[in-house]
Amino acid sequence: MASGEQILIVESDPDIADLIGRQSLQPLGYQVTVMGDAASALKRAVQTPPDLILANLNLPGLSGKDLIAALNSQGVKSPLIIIAEKGQEADAIQAFRLGSTDVMFWPLRDTEVVSIVERALRQTQETRERQKLDRQLKIANDELQKRLRDLTTILTTAKAVVSITDQRVLFDRILENAIQLAEADMCWLMLRDEKSKAYLLRAQRNLPEAWAKKMNQPVDDGISSLVALSGESLLMNGVPLQKFKLAALGKSAGVIPIKIQNEVIGLLIVARRNEREFSRDAQTMLEAMADYASISLVNARLFRALEQTAENARAGEKYRHAALESMREAIQSGVQAATYPLNLVLTEMPGALNPEQKKALESVQSAMQRLLRSSENTVTPSK
Repeated sequence: MASGEQILIVESDPDIADLIGRQSLQPLGYQVTVMGDAASALKRAVQTPPDLILANLNLPGLSGKDLIAALNSQGVKSPLIIIAEKGQEADAIQAFRLGSTDVMFWPLRDTEVVSIVERALRQTQETRERQKLDRQLKIANDELQKRLRDLTTILTTAKAVVSITDQRVLFDRILENAIQLAEADMCWLMLRDEKSKAYLLRAQRNLPEAWAKKMNQPVDDGISSLVALSGESLLMNGVPLQKFKLAALGKSAGVIPIKIQNEVIGLLIVARRNEREFSRDAQTMLEAMADYASISLVNARLFRALEQTAENARAGEKYRHAALESMREAIQSGVQAATYPLNLVLTEMPGALNPEQKKALESVQSAMQRLLRSSENTVTPSK
């Protein structure tokens, strides 16, 4: 049963038009329009393309074949069935070559008319379904390709975080990738100053000169302060954005907090010049970028802490070596000071020694020599 398809009949013979339209098609629910010449039909088809066109080859003025050519030139894609008389097979073949989908050789019974029309409309419906599926497949494929690009961008950012030690270069990479993921026109990064607690502009991509020259200074865009307090991402577009200073840069904007645990230490901001809402996927990707920025900041803090620890350790080692060197020198000085009189006594120049005295002094001499050797072997001066 028909579902109200629009059928345009181009027929100068009222009897044929009546049989096809009023008697055969309208009772089945088709919406039929009849026109007697090709020029009027062409104008109508261009303005409101019908679901199906039936046109007689033998029209006054422009013929049916001329109508097919004219419809093609105007980009009208409605299927067309030629009405021909028996004996016009050669003309019908030419019409097929021009783009006709089927032919009716007159005279016909109404059941034959309905059969030909339904076959043409069914083919048209199938073609439209295929085209619809093709469009859906292309959309799905484009979406998959975009997701693949986004995931590749996320992966390259992750690699950059662990391989790039220059934080300025890393911030530039993060902003570049954030612009791509959010399909934004500009992007910038603000970090909290530990002394003033204000958020300062630390890196930017494509900001206007008036904003870009505020590098290492606070930037009041009207939204970032709200996100810094709430710790939640905020994406806006259209009228709600107009009340904030950020609207001077674009019609869509997003502010993503950069956090360490629950502490907001920075802000990632993107803006689009056109008014287009940020998707949930875009927000997720931007939050991933903010997480990577947070990781890089944590890494920088840890690196500074390790450097300080190492410096403290080096300073402590220097102090220990200095103390040991001082001790070594004191021991050597004391031993050397005691050695001379002891040696002198052992030569018995001051007077003879009895065996016990000599043995005791020799024991003292040996002990002092061991002490001297021990200080030289175990106490190494700092280099």
